[in-house]
Amino acid sequence: MEEKYKKQSNLRKIKQIFSLRLDMADEEQIEEGIINGANLYGTNMCILIFSIVIASIGLNMNSVATIIGAMLISPLMGPIIAIGYSIATNNMKLAKTAMVNLFLQIVIALIASTIYFTISPIKTETSEILNRVYPTIWDVLIAILGGLAGIVGITRKEKSNVIPGVSIATALMPPICTAGFGLATGNIEHFAGAMYLFLINSFFIGLTASIVTKILKIKQKEKSNDKKDVYIKVAVALFCIVMIVPSVIFAFNVAHDTYIRKNVDKYMDSEFVFDNTKVLKTNLDIKNGTLRVVLIGQKLKEEDINKLLERKSEYGLLETTVTIDESAIGENFTEDEINKIVEKDIYYDNTTFKTQENQKIDELEKEIQALKAEINKMKNE
Repeated sequence: MEEKYKKQSNLRKIKQIFSLRLDMADEEQIEEGIINGANLYGTNMCILIFSIVIASIGLNMNSVATIIGAMLISPLMGPIIAIGYSIATNNMKLAKTAMVNLFLQIVIALIASTIYFTISPIKTETSEILNRVYPTIWDVLIAILGGLAGIVGITRKEKSNVIPGVSIATALMPPICTAGFGLATGNIEHFAGAMYLFLINSFFIGLTASIVTKILKIKQKEKSNDKKDVYIKVAVALFCIVMIVPSVIFAFNVAHDTYIRKNVDKYMDSEFVFDNTKVLKTNLDIKNGTLRVVLIGQKLKEEDINKLLERKSEYGLLETTVTIDESAIGENFTEDEINKIVEKDIYYDNTTFKTQENQKIDELEKEIQALKAEINKMKNE
């Protein structure tokens, strides 16, 4: 009997540790906080504009710190959590207000970021922009976990640093601004990919907010309709599938590309090791399944080349077409010259070797010729 009591006591303690209702705020306080977060007027509108500009500059300058700053001050999460909360509590008035405000925020962010990137003289696709173009299943998991942390943080008596952390983890403003970059540069692929990432984050944050609100048993504003609830559940399930499937495909492609690059590195490090011949450069095209290797030094024997091509299958590169380019081969290179060329102190343009100075001179000459052609064209007009 005593042992049974201890087990029940321990189970009760575990339940208390993970109880979401233990330090939950008053329902009125929770609702007030969520309604304030969903508003678009006054301070929220000013902060929205600030975060749009900051995020756009951060993406443009490839500045991680600047982008994080934009994530922290962005008010986009407010209406998203309000939508999930209002659906769970059957508060249709709040749901409509939050949806309208979220839509307006998205439109404003897209217009403002598109204008910024249109005006900006820098049109480079930075790594921070490219990171938000191909979302994967891991982004879905981050959005789910971030949404859970967000709604739990909002419903607590004492506010913590959960919301700022969630804002950084589940980026909302940077993807919209990346979509603006896509519109400004006419790159539909970037626009679609970035908007897909934003939809993933928004949908799963809202979904988890709704689930946690249900778990907390917050009272309903209106009586629920069983038939309507079934339609909503079916629609949510279908939308989940639509959201997840492309991310799984992207994740598979990322994993495949990583696998190929890793195998190519192993292949090059293990097989392309010679006494008087070195690898000048490699060009891997995963999409077309090709690997071009340019060699410098003494020419390889035909049997050695055949052996290199045969052994690629041992590194999982059976479907990869390997081309060994010996056009840079010469018997008169010293080892120092070969090392300089490999270290890129000297450039190779498929026909000749050039120093850095000669390379710069060639580039300047090309620019001069282009300007001359432009001037002659203007004279003729």
